[in-house]
Amino acid sequence: MFKVKFADIGEGLTEGKVTEVLVKIGDSVKMGDSLFHVETDKVDSEIPSPTDGKIAKILIKANQEIKVGDVVVEIDDGKVSTEEPLVQEEENASVVGSTPVSNDVIPSRGGQTKKPAAEVEKAKEIFSAKVEYGNNEIAPSLKDKIGKFEYDVIIVGAGVGGYTSAIKCAQLGLKTLIVEKDKYGGVCLNIGCIPTKTLLKSAYLYSQIKNKAAFYGIKISAESKVEVDWKQFQGRKDEVVAKLTKGVEMLVKKNLVAQVKGEAIAVDQHTIKVGDKKYTCESLVIATGSDANSLRLPGAEEAIKSGFLINSTGALSLKTVPKKMIIIGGGVIGVEFANLYSNIGVDVTILQAMPTILEILDNDVSVEMTKIFKKNGVTIKPNVKILEFKKDSVVYESTTSGEKITIKADVCLQSVGRHAITSGFEKIGIQLTERGFIQIDDYCQTNIKNVYAIGDVNGKVMLAHAASKQGIIVANHIAKKRAMPNDDHKMEFDKIPSCIYTHPEVATVGKTEQEVKASNIDYKAYKFPFSAIGKALADGNTEGFVKLIIEPEFGKILGAHIISSHATDMISEITTVMECEGTISEIAMAIHPHPTLSEAIGEAAEALLHGKPINF
Repeated sequence: MFKVKFADIGEGLTEGKVTEVLVKIGDSVKMGDSLFHVETDKVDSEIPSPTDGKIAKILIKANQEIKVGDVVVEIDDGKVSTEEPLVQEEENASVVGSTPVSNDVIPSRGGQTKKPAAEVEKAKEIFSAKVEYGNNEIAPSLKDKIGKFEYDVIIVGAGVGGYTSAIKCAQLGLKTLIVEKDKYGGVCLNIGCIPTKTLLKSAYLYSQIKNKAAFYGIKISAESKVEVDWKQFQGRKDEVVAKLTKGVEMLVKKNLVAQVKGEAIAVDQHTIKVGDKKYTCESLVIATGSDANSLRLPGAEEAIKSGFLINSTGALSLKTVPKKMIIIGGGVIGVEFANLYSNIGVDVTILQAMPTILEILDNDVSVEMTKIFKKNGVTIKPNVKILEFKKDSVVYESTTSGEKITIKADVCLQSVGRHAITSGFEKIGIQLTERGFIQIDDYCQTNIKNVYAIGDVNGKVMLAHAASKQGIIVANHIAKKRAMPNDDHKMEFDKIPSCIYTHPEVATVGKTEQEVKASNIDYKAYKFPFSAIGKALADGNTEGFVKLIIEPEFGKILGAHIISSHATDMISEITTVMECEGTISEIAMAIHPHPTLSEAIGEAAEALLHGKPINF
């Protein structure tokens, strides 16, 4: 009889609430089948069966509070219970949301075999006192030390790329260690994607209520004041971040990846040192991320110390809402913060060195977003060169007129790119690009073939979803070299979608029209406006368009560019068609439901395939 226990996954979890029981007495279940739903203050999870068998007892019910250590279900697995289990009884439990464990040592993916107690103890010795595991269980494929290496893979950095790669490596049966010196989730979850989007949502809702309530037929009485509660803005952001970062740690533990806290220093291509302890591996994955650049101009150091000059991390946690803000840089990060703060009433000025904001995007997108920003009250100053910083001002020069101008504000955000974090790996001979990023091939291998670099540190495409895909490709490539089951894919950087979470949103994939022209590629392009889409009119969000660029002979999709209230959710249709080598014909022939914003994609495809759209 197998007793399934509710077990602690760390982070202080002590109890949970059963929301739904999914089985009944007498049901046959297989390992991995869901038994019940549990809700905790950390995560909502389905608890899987840790073994094959028949449900013998159900000791829980919906809305019941359960504590760590409670036996929740008993499964008749055809085995006789023993008073002296091979592993401590406390370890014979399914962890919340985790890969099930049992009293058997979990073997490699090839099959399950019972190992003698002496062998279990030997496997346990592989783990040092400072290494933590999901439930102090033995990870998949943890065999005796193979040759001279402790681990198949060591991953340095637990950001989106690093933790994804670690999980995939473990799932493929590789003995995996991940090292993190700070917080799980990296830049994206802690000081990038997630906190920014959380604040953007709050700011957008405030702006809609404040400025468009009457448009939607909602009256706000004169006595009711619509105000920004900045403390709650920050509190909600911190709550979302905490939940996701704890969830990442749970996932790593669930997949039984070994973990070490601390800063890793590479001794050689097979060895890292954390503190005073060394760890060896067959393959090393560098996923150390990036950090924000800082302008080195007169007055910059003093402006940073005074709090006037900040970076994106500082812009996420301002103590109060400023009245005026200067943003240096009109790229993705700069325009997102411009949108965020202008939506809550801040007077925002963007100082941009280039002739336009979002200069790397399709020109139609850049022009349209410039119009939208200006309409929403953001001041844009293109073609400028920053000269110096003063106590509460920025001095810049117009590169077209030569005029020097001083502009004052409460705070100045510098959004001028990022640089790779490569400290700790200087001594092993890794080749860097001219910009200081780690040079890689299509498998994310460095010039040292057992060393890989994924995510921002290679500088290819500095996006979280690009990093996670690289992590999966690396895991499969390592498995391939060991003749283990794998999906052998190379990284295709030209098929990575890019998203900007302004209002309206921007999403793109593939080439811009400028790039197609510069490459002398024969092409056709069509732009369909959302003002002709019923759902956009119903939503009250008619700004933007869908622009598709194709190769005319075969209809291959070269690029797609969308401005819409839900552009970031729409781009995956195009990305999927590009990935499976579909054509404009497949998009035009696909039925796009009505009324939806996706109809604009179908209309643009129809126009490219047959010469004209239907509804415009």
